[in-house]
Parts: sequence; structure tokens; C-alpha cells
Amino acid sequence: MPFLEFIAGSISGAVGLAVGHPLDTVKVASHSATLINSINYCKTIFFSHLTFHFVPIDLVKVRLQGQTTADRYRGPIHCVAVILREEGPRGLFRGGLALALRDIPCYGLYFLPYEVTRKALTESGKQPAGGVAGVVTWAFANPMDVVKARLQMSGAGGREYRGVLHCIRVSIREEGGRVFFKGLLLNSLRAFPVNAVTFLSYESLMQIFCPLR
Repeated sequence: MPFLEFIAGSISGAVGLAVGHPLDTVKVASHSATLINSINYCKTIFFSHLTFHFVPIDLVKVRLQGQTTADRYRGPIHCVAVILREEGPRGLFRGGLALALRDIPCYGLYFLPYEVTRKALTESGKQPAGGVAGVVTWAFANPMDVVKARLQMSGAGGREYRGVLHCIRVSIREEGGRVFFKGLLLNSLRAFPVNAVTFLSYESLMQIFCPLR
């Protein structure tokens, strides 16, 4: 059973990523708008204590999505090589604290609205439960997601921040409290279909793998 749940979770996470990736790219650009002029989910399948190990992967994703031209990074491998050469191994963990502060509490929150919504709906109307859970969770995660993206992009030729608190202070001073809700609409538009598809895929696969469950 655990192995089948792992397979179902992995497949549904991949489906969710495929659905949400275009808007995720726009979201990264929106968060780092002071650096460039333009507008996870499968991590929800994993335990929150694994966040630390995904920091380098998330950093490379943000750097690739945030660059305005293909001149700096030619791909994931080249991006890692440039970061190691210019920033050292510590550079791969830039924004790691912000990522942990975003993900760990939100993983705890994520399944609460899902279960509440699922139980409130009829059997034929449970599909939106995952979407509702995603939107509610991102409403809480968005402020720290903005900080994370800015810290991760700061090593790519953009503005330098000394840490999470410094980034928060500078952002509030220069752009006001509204800055932490940049990209919330995009996150919500992305979160609903991504999480709805992810949960629907997971439940459907588990019914196929374990019909007597």
C-alpha cells in the first residue's frame, strides 16, 4: 500500500506540475518585478522536513524562470555550475530559510481545508476540494513566497538582501505591505486547477491500484 501511494502521489504530482508550470513561471516574474520588467505543487506530496533538500532545485527553477534572456543560464546544469562558480556551495541554498518558513506551516494547513471542503460536498461534487485547499494555502504562503523569490534572484545580478528580515524591511519600506500579495491572483488561478487535478488524479489512481480500499 505505501508503495502504491507513493506511485500515485508521484504521478499526480507530475500531472499537477504540468498543468501549473506556465503560470508558475509568470508568478516568479511577478514576485521579482523589481529586478525584471514582467508579470510546488508536487512538493505537497512530500513531507515538510524534506524542504531543505529541495532548496537547490527550487533555486535553479526560479533562476531559470526569472531570467529575461537565455544568455546567463543555458539550462539547469549550466545554472548550477554558474552558481557554484560565482557564489560557492552556499549559493545553492539561497532563500532556503524563506522556503522553509513558507512550506512547513503551509503543509500543516494544506489538508485542513481539503478535508473540510471534501466532507461538506456531495460525493459527486468533491473534485473542487483540492482546488479550494490550494487557494487557501497559497493565500497564507504568498508573502513568504515573495520573499523567497527575491532572495533567490538577488544572486543573479539583482538587488542584494542580507536575509529574510532585511528583505521584508526593504520591501515594505519601498513598496508597502501590498508587496507581499504580488502574484496572489496568479497563484490562486494556478492553485485551483493544479490542486484539483492533483487530488483527482491521486484518488483515481488509488481506486485503480486498490479497488477494495
